[in-house]
Amino acid sequence: MNETIVPYGKEGGSKRQQVEMMFDNISGKYDFLNHFLSLGIDRVWRRKSLGMVAQAQPGQILDVATGTGDFAIAAKRKYPSAEVVGIDISKGMLEIGIKKLETNKLKGIRLVHADSAKIPFANGHFDLALVAFGVRNFEHLEQGLGEMYRVLKPNGELVVLEFSKPKPFPFKQLYNFYFNYILPFFGKTISKDPAAYTYLPESVKHFPEGADFVEKLKQVGFERIHFRPLTFGVSTIYHAYKAN
Repeated sequence: MNETIVPYGKEGGSKRQQVEMMFDNISGKYDFLNHFLSLGIDRVWRRKSLGMVAQAQPGQILDVATGTGDFAIAAKRKYPSAEVVGIDISKGMLEIGIKKLETNKLKGIRLVHADSAKIPFANGHFDLALVAFGVRNFEHLEQGLGEMYRVLKPNGELVVLEFSKPKPFPFKQLYNFYFNYILPFFGKTISKDPAAYTYLPESVKHFPEGADFVEKLKQVGFERIHFRPLTFGVSTIYHAYKAN
C-alpha cells in the first residue's frame, strides 16, 4: 500500500511532476475519455457525492484537484450562492476548465493553479472541501489531507470521491478485465499518452480504500467519518467533518 505509483517510471521525476505532465498531456481529451470510459456514470457519482453534504448552503467551497472543473461546476449548480474555488497542478487541465466556464457563461467559480500540498488559502476559510478522483495522485497523501483539514472552518465538511476495487463476483472479474485491458487500450489510443490509462488502474490497485482510507482521514484530525461504495464498489464516497 505504501508503494509510490507514478505514470512514467522512476526516471521521470517526482510523482507531482509526473502527474502534472500526464494531465497536461491528456487535458484535451480528458473530458471525453472520462465520460466515454465511464459510460457517463461519473456525473451520477458526483451528484451522489454532493448529496452527502449536510449543509443547506455552504458559502465557500474548495474543489481540490479540480481538473477541468466538473466537480466545481456541479457544486456551483447545486449551491448557486456559493463562491467556488478549484485548484489543480495542471495548467493544461485548468485552461480547458476556464474555457468551459466561459463557454457556459458560469460565474462565481475561480480556477487556480495550486498544489494540494500547499493550498494558498488561510486557515478556516472554507465551509466545504471536495475532491473527485484526485487523492490517489497526491504525492504526499497525509499532507494533502492535512491541508484540506487546515483550510476548513470548524465543523466544515470534506467529501472525497475516489475509485475503489469492486468485490462481488462476477462483477469484480468483469470489471478487472475492463479496467486493466479495455480502458488502457482506448485511453492510450484516444489520448495518445502511453502511460496515463495504465497508471490509472495501477494507482487504484495500490491506494488505501474503505477503512484504510478512513484511518488516513482520522490521522489528520477528521471525525464523524463514513463511506459509501457506489456501483458495486467501483468508486467510494467518503464524508468527514473537521473538529468543532
